[in-house]
Amino acid sequence: MIEKKITLLSKKGMKELHKKISDLERRQSEARLKLRELDKGASREDRLDRAEALSELETIEDELMTQRVVMRSAKLLPSKRERLKVALGSVVDLIDQQGRLVRYTIVDSVEVNPSDGRISAASPLGSNLLGRTVQETISLTIGSKTQSLQLVKIS
Repeated sequence: MIEKKITLLSKKGMKELHKKISDLERRQSEARLKLRELDKGASREDRLDRAEALSELETIEDELMTQRVVMRSAKLLPSKRERLKVALGSVVDLIDQQGRLVRYTIVDSVEVNPSDGRISAASPLGSNLLGRTVQETISLTIGSKTQSLQLVKIS
């Protein structure tokens, strides 16, 4: 029996996935139109341009198919989750050893964007945070360095 993998996404992640699919569909239409225009030419250069346009269309369609597969298995994160422990979809505030506050959202790997504060639950920090409660200290070893982070808030 084949088990279907469910991908849990935040509202923002779901919105971004819809936008990515829309952009790919728009690019697919443009590439098809360009290909039809190139069909009219018979020169060697036209044939080369057509081969390049066809390759671009195939790349777009492959990516579109991949994103549609993700969309079919995507579900929104449950809105009522236990906020006493870190879980997928939790927003956590941590304080590092220098007293700096950092905020991360724990997400599925398809939604990861560290520059936006979204880290994977499968990452070293994400997996270490899962199931933790406020005031716990998390030790994270990166290379030969160990860093301690204090969990101060879960939302």
